[in-house]
Amino acid sequence: ASAGVFHPLGLVAVADTVKPGAREAIAELRQLGLDVVMLTGDNPATAHAIAQMAGLPQRDASEMLSGDEIATLDDAALRTRMRTVAVCARVAPAQKLRIVQALQADGQVVAMTGDGVNDAPALKAAHVGIAMGGRGTDVARESAALVLLDDNFASIVGAIRLGRRIFDNVRKSMSYILAVHVPIAGMALLPVLLGWPTVLFPLHIAFLELVIDPACSMVFENEPAEADGMRKPPRDVQAPLLDRRTLGMALLQGAGALAIVMGAQGWAMDQWGEDGGRTFAFMGLVLGNLGLIVSNRSHRPLWRSMATPNRTLWVVCGLALLLTLAAVYVPWLQRLFAFAPLSAAGLAGACGLGLLCVLWCESLKAWLRRPAQA
Repeated sequence: ASAGVFHPLGLVAVADTVKPGAREAIAELRQLGLDVVMLTGDNPATAHAIAQMAGLPQRDASEMLSGDEIATLDDAALRTRMRTVAVCARVAPAQKLRIVQALQADGQVVAMTGDGVNDAPALKAAHVGIAMGGRGTDVARESAALVLLDDNFASIVGAIRLGRRIFDNVRKSMSYILAVHVPIAGMALLPVLLGWPTVLFPLHIAFLELVIDPACSMVFENEPAEADGMRKPPRDVQAPLLDRRTLGMALLQGAGALAIVMGAQGWAMDQWGEDGGRTFAFMGLVLGNLGLIVSNRSHRPLWRSMATPNRTLWVVCGLALLLTLAAVYVPWLQRLFAFAPLSAAGLAGACGLGLLCVLWCESLKAWLRRPAQA
């Protein structure tokens, strides 16, 4: 500059681009059946450009909802409008809260992300408020239910993947608990009611619980996610943890195992007497229990699920078998459990009982999958 005259030397432009992985994360969320809506105070042209880079569904800027238009809409009209909108531009903080409440009133489960003070009301009102841990304000972090430490939108997809795995494994665990207690309760009560010798004493039940508890707390907890876990649509939030179909499946699994073990006891008592029949039935009950674990660890057929690694499963099954064999063949444990040693044929027959339980459970799974494939 000289004598009050300015000469332009250049132009500097600053762009706040979409982070790497955000476009792929949004695409994956949409495949899951989750709608992604961008709320911003930026100019509509800027919002449209960012939406295109992020892969949000809109043909042109006229499809977005502006803050001026929101001000003219009542709550009912806003609910209707939000069903088809992917981008909202020039939105005031109070309008972000209105949008969250409109989506909730329309029956949607809303997760809201934000980092500023003006996002705090909407973060607090959403079902799941997600704040940025790096650049987010203290107010936003205090208002949110979750904080992203890496400020990465893709981390939300990872959280959904983990949540689905946890929920699926909890459901498998609960189904297994229900199924396995049917034959245990049945073998404790039915022989007494039928006038047969008692099969399960308190020590036997305590031994079985030593197998059940690790299975629930470790085996199913360490089960990897199902291959189709991220291809399923969102579940109904009003649906119970175990629906009628799952409850029926668990009860049928347990009833089948009970029938197999009861039949085995009746046959074995005629062959080997009271102690031999008890030993054979208990061995079949343990192996049937392990069969229920193996079958319930996946919705897929057994020949596919066995290829999925789960070291804890084999550790629990191995320890359960070793302890059971010790109770059957170590003399002082035999007397403690009121057992009699099984011959090689008897041991093979007990293994056959466990195999029958697995085949029964797999048949039920195949029957349960058939309507979904129709």
